[in-house]
Amino acid sequence: MAREKTMINVVFVGHVDAGKSTTIGRLMYDSGKLPEQELQKLKAEAQRVGKSGFEFAFVMDKFKEERERGVTIDLSYQKLITSKYEITIIDAPGHRDFVKNMITGASQADAAFLVVAAKSGVEPQTKEHLWLLKTMGVSQLNVLINKMDDADYKEERFNQVKDDVIKELKAVGYKPENVTFLPVSSLHGQNIVKKPDKMSWFKGPTLMEMLDNLSPPEKPTNLPMRMPVQDVYEITGIGTVPVGKIETGIMKVAQKVMILPGRSGKGIPGEIKSIEMHHEQLSEGLAGDNVGINIRGVGKKDIARGDVICDAASPATIAEEFTAKIAVINHPTVIAKGYTPVFHVHTAQVPCQFVELIEKYDPTSGAVAQANPDFLKNGDVAKVRLKPIGNLVIEKQAVNPHMARFAIRDAGATVAAGVCIDLVAKKI
Repeated sequence: MAREKTMINVVFVGHVDAGKSTTIGRLMYDSGKLPEQELQKLKAEAQRVGKSGFEFAFVMDKFKEERERGVTIDLSYQKLITSKYEITIIDAPGHRDFVKNMITGASQADAAFLVVAAKSGVEPQTKEHLWLLKTMGVSQLNVLINKMDDADYKEERFNQVKDDVIKELKAVGYKPENVTFLPVSSLHGQNIVKKPDKMSWFKGPTLMEMLDNLSPPEKPTNLPMRMPVQDVYEITGIGTVPVGKIETGIMKVAQKVMILPGRSGKGIPGEIKSIEMHHEQLSEGLAGDNVGINIRGVGKKDIARGDVICDAASPATIAEEFTAKIAVINHPTVIAKGYTPVFHVHTAQVPCQFVELIEKYDPTSGAVAQANPDFLKNGDVAKVRLKPIGNLVIEKQAVNPHMARFAIRDAGATVAAGVCIDLVAKKI
């Protein structure tokens, strides 16, 4: 079976009003994905709610409240097929209250575009977004300097904003030489899909060309095989079929596997009998593939959502306790020792207790700002020690970054997100 075009997840982030949604709407329209009559409808709607000029933003901002307030609240996804890739565009909110969704977006992204308005330049949230992208492991980053029409399309202003952004990139550890800066005016369609007629001084790529210049996500096939279980089905004639996405490695028929933690908490051995994707039998599944599998010797009562199917020769770890770097996004009060919210790691949901607050960092430079703080509040980035209440399969970022990220949720909201940097493995 021929695999389709390479898929790549791209997140657009930036300060509120920098023009992220308009950029994506314009990209959809100029590339022919948004039909003319659809744009006319959005134009009329924008005028009706007194938001003239917001028609492109409305492509992404589907919710009524978002249209009336003119801000993006939740994540929004659009598919775009370029000559090289099948791109999923994630429009992440820039507004302070909505930064939690931005982190979810960043954690799913292979590449990011930071959108900065030409007139206002770097803003406090620009720094915060860069730091979060870095913390969540987004290594490919490019910068759009938008609303160039507000700066009369002047090259001097573009260079000035570019220099300011470079300072911030260096502060969080991005290498400016790997970052492409594009001057654009999304509202006027300058340098989005068509070459700009107002900025003849710019000789670089358009946004559309830049999307094709992105490096494809590395399929982490070199890491040990890990497949977090999304669901388990009983299929007549086949038996128990766990389904999920292979996060890392290569899964092969007849491979010996270990299901962790499994019903017993000590792991359950098995052997891959069959692998199926899109109703086709495969001899192997690769990282990134969503598959359904049948495992010899494993029944419905042995396996559940949140378990991880691992290569038996190199299984994942169940943590006795772990150390993590977290960013607090949206907690109603403060986080102190003893707090026990639910951690969402791959497909698992396990309560974990904060046993030690080790240190807090300066969110703009990443330097240690305070050792052993008494509490953490919104906006804080910190190193903490955690104890799972139950069996949690997680790995260190240095060992397997795909199995190290998590979100912390409490009372229906994401309160923090982070990555595991160290752990003490449970004896099983």
